[in-house]
Amino acid sequence: MAAGADATIFLSVARSSPRGVVHLDDSTSPLARGLLDAAPDAIVGVRADGRIALVNAQAERLFGYTREELHGEPVEILIPESGRRLHPHHRGSYLRDPQPRPMGAGMALAGRRRDGSEFPAEISLLAIEGEGEILITAAIRDVTDRLEAQAERERLRAQAERKQIEAQLHQSQRLESLGQLAGGVAHDFNNLLGVIINYTAFVSEVVATAAERDGGQWEAARRDIEQVQRAAERATRLTHQLLAFGRREVVQPRVLNLNDVVRDIEEMLRRTLGEHVELITLPAADSWPVFADAGQLEQVLVNLAVNARDAMPAGGKLTIDTSNILVHEDIAGERPGLKAGRHVSLRISDSGSGMTAETVSRAFEPFFTTKRKGEGSGLGLATVYGIITQAGGHTEIFSDVGLGTTVSILLPAVDGVAVDPEPISDGAILTGGETILVVEDERAMREVTRRLLARNGYQVITAADGHRAVELAVRHPAEIHLLLTDVVMPQVLGRTVATLVRRHRPGIRVLFMSGYAYPVLAHNGTLDQGLALLGKPFSEQVLLAKVRAVLDGPVAT
Repeated sequence: MAAGADATIFLSVARSSPRGVVHLDDSTSPLARGLLDAAPDAIVGVRADGRIALVNAQAERLFGYTREELHGEPVEILIPESGRRLHPHHRGSYLRDPQPRPMGAGMALAGRRRDGSEFPAEISLLAIEGEGEILITAAIRDVTDRLEAQAERERLRAQAERKQIEAQLHQSQRLESLGQLAGGVAHDFNNLLGVIINYTAFVSEVVATAAERDGGQWEAARRDIEQVQRAAERATRLTHQLLAFGRREVVQPRVLNLNDVVRDIEEMLRRTLGEHVELITLPAADSWPVFADAGQLEQVLVNLAVNARDAMPAGGKLTIDTSNILVHEDIAGERPGLKAGRHVSLRISDSGSGMTAETVSRAFEPFFTTKRKGEGSGLGLATVYGIITQAGGHTEIFSDVGLGTTVSILLPAVDGVAVDPEPISDGAILTGGETILVVEDERAMREVTRRLLARNGYQVITAADGHRAVELAVRHPAEIHLLLTDVVMPQVLGRTVATLVRRHRPGIRVLFMSGYAYPVLAHNGTLDQGLALLGKPFSEQVLLAKVRAVLDGPVAT
C-alpha cells in the first residue's frame, strides 16, 4: 500500500530470529490456515525477496485475486504505482527491526485491487517465525467507510458552523438596518420634542405666576403641565437611547482603563441592585487601556445591572470582571464585526433566571422585552449593543434558562496612558448681546430658538434655509458673531451653509444643532475636530450655556 508517493506495504521473510518475532511451528497447518481465513482483516505475507508467500480468504475478497494468482508474485502488485519505487527501501528498514507496529503512522496508506482501483487502508505489521525462516505479515483493513463517515461528520460540522456564522451575520445586518431606522426616527422626534419642551416651559412660567397669585384652577393647570414636561423628558431619554443603538449619538471618547470605570460606578451599582443582590468585581491585574466614552460605558454597566437585578427577584450574585484577551483570526472570523488583535474583556454575569435561545437571538433588538407592559422600554440591551459597536467593540450574550446570563463585551486595546479629563467649570453668565444668525428649516423650532435667545439679550436673525442664510450673511450691515445652524436641512446641509457663510465672514463662530448628528460625525462617532454641536432637544439652560461657550471660546478654522 502507499501513503502519498512513498508509503508502502511490505511483507518479507528474514532468516534470523530478531526480538519481537512470533514463533509458529507450521504457518501452513490446517489450524493456522483456519485461523487466518477466519480473520476479519486481509492478511498477506511475503518472503525476503518481496514475493508473496501467504494470502488469507479476506485478502482474496479485498484485492480480487485468488491465492494461486498471488503466490510468488511481487508484493508491489498490491501497491499503487506511486509507491512502488520506494517500497524496497521501506521494506529493508522494517526488516532491520521487525517489531509489531502499525505501518506508516500518521500517513495515508492505500492498496490496489486487481481491477486497478485503489482504497484507503489501515495496516498492522507482525513478524512470524516458521519452518526456519521469519514470515512478516500485514493485517490490512479497508477504511473507506470510516473515512467517508469521518468526512461526513466534518462536512456536517462545517455546515453547522457556516449556518451559525450566517445567522450571526444576518443578525448583525438586521440590527444595522434597525439602527438606521432608529436614528432617523430619533431625529424627527427630537425636533418635535424641542418644540414641546420649550413651549411648555413658556406656558409653565405664565401658569406658575398665575397659580401663585390666584391658585385654584391655575394650580391644577400647573400640575398638568408638569406631567407633560415629565413625559417629554422621558421621551428625550428614549430618543437618546435610540441614537445610541443606531450609533448616531455624539460621544467623547478618551484613553481610559475599564477597571477605573467599574470602580467609579461600583457604589452606585450597589445602591441600584439593592441589598438582596451581591455585587462582586474582579478587575484584571494590569488591564490594557481602551478608547471609549466613560459616560457611555457607565450607562452600559447600569443597564446591564438593572437587567440582572430584575432577573434575580429573590436575590443572587452579579459578577463584573475584566481581563486582557488576544483574539485570533479564526475566532474573529466567526463573529461579524470583531477584528483580530488585543482586546479588553468586560463580562457581566448574573445568577438569575436566564433566557431561552430565541430570546437571546432577539435581545439586542430595540423595544424587544420579555418584561410585562410598563416595566421596561426594551431599549436597555439595544443601547448596550449600540454603545459597544460604536466604540469598535463586540458584544455577545450567553444564557441558559435557570442558570443565569453572561454579557461578554470586547473592546479593542490601544496604546497610551489613561488620563482623567479636566473638570468643566460652570459659567455663571449665560446671557449676552451678540448677534446670532439662526438657520432652521422647521418653523416651530426656528421660532422657539429665536425666542429663547432674544429674551436673554441676544440680537437674532433667522433663516429658513441655507440659501437665505448666505444672503443675510452678505447683506447684514453689522457684525454677526455666531452662526447657529441645523445640520440636516433640505437643499443645503448645515456644514455647507457654514462654509459659504465663512467666505463672507471669516471670523464668525459656528454652532451646529441637530437631533441626528451623524452627518457631522467622524467615522468613530466623535465630532470632527473644531466642530461644536448642540444636541436636540435642548432646554433654555443648555442652549444658552452652549452658545456662551462657543462665543467665548477660540474661533474654529
